[in-house]
Formats: sequence, structure tokens, C-alpha cells
Amino acid sequence: MTVFAGPFFLATCLLGIAGFAKALQPTSTAGALAAMRVPHRRWMIRMGGFAEALLACAALATGDPMLAIFVALSYVAFAVFVILALRAGAPLSSCGCLGRIDTPPHLVHVVLDLLAASAAVVFAVQGAVSIFDVFADQPGSGVPFAAILVVGVAAAVLAMSALPRTLAAARGRSA
Repeated sequence: MTVFAGPFFLATCLLGIAGFAKALQPTSTAGALAAMRVPHRRWMIRMGGFAEALLACAALATGDPMLAIFVALSYVAFAVFVILALRAGAPLSSCGCLGRIDTPPHLVHVVLDLLAASAAVVFAVQGAVSIFDVFADQPGSGVPFAAILVVGVAAAVLAMSALPRTLAAARGRSA
């Protein structure tokens, strides 16, 4: 097992959660895409969100290296979108990445996306394993590992949602 299994599974869980959030609540994503003058029909966002969630579930369940590469490509696409939104100065309160949760475009988001993509690539190259294999090798039936994943995903969500607003407030301007 590679040391990148943890970061990869964290990134993949976040991808699945974000996919389900977009599929169930496409409004923020539609607004972000509209502001960037990209097609933004809700049914398209729902289908894309479900595809994203399906990719995450399949990558977790199988540990397939090709699926890990697709996870990496997803995160690179997200990073590119956020960079384009930042460069365009589009009036976005949220990029729509997490459904209803406001995730304003910010450099923090780009960094997290690129770290997730990197973890997925290294995971694919170094010998991917399924999450079931990882849990089987963990002490305590994998409960501590699962707890670390939950805390990591929560920290990533906070980093993409609350941190940009906090940094903006500290500088005396709104996000």
C-alpha cells in the first residue's frame, strides 16, 4: 500500500460528496457557470454531479489506477475553472463545488485541487488499492482511518468555504 492512499481516499471522498451536492443542489454551480458564460442547464449539472459521484465511488471501491487518473483530471479541471474565475473577476460568491455551501473562488481552492490531483496521480503510479483493502490492513477495523478521513474532508470543506471569507475579513474586505 502506498502512503498516498490516505490523501487519495480523502480527495476521492470529497469528490463524491461534492458530486452528490451538485446533483442534488445545482443552483450554485449553475450560477457560477452562467457568470463564466458556460452552458449551465440544471439537468447537465445534475448529470455531471452524479457522474462525479459515481467516479468517486468506483475509484474508492476498486482502487483502479485509471479511475485514479480520472479523479486527478477532475481536480485539474476544477483548478482551471477556479483560476479562470479569478482571472475573469467574475462576480461569484461561490464556484458551486459543494452545492449550497458557498465556496468562493480563491487561491486556497486551487492549491487544494492541485494537491488532490497530485495525490491521485502518485496513488495511481505507486500501486493503487481499494479502500476495502486499506480498511482490512488497519487496526481497530479501520475506525481510526475512517475518523481521519471524516476530519480531513471536513477540514477541506472549511478550507474552501470559510477560509477565503476569513482571510478577506482579516484584510478588511468581503470575499
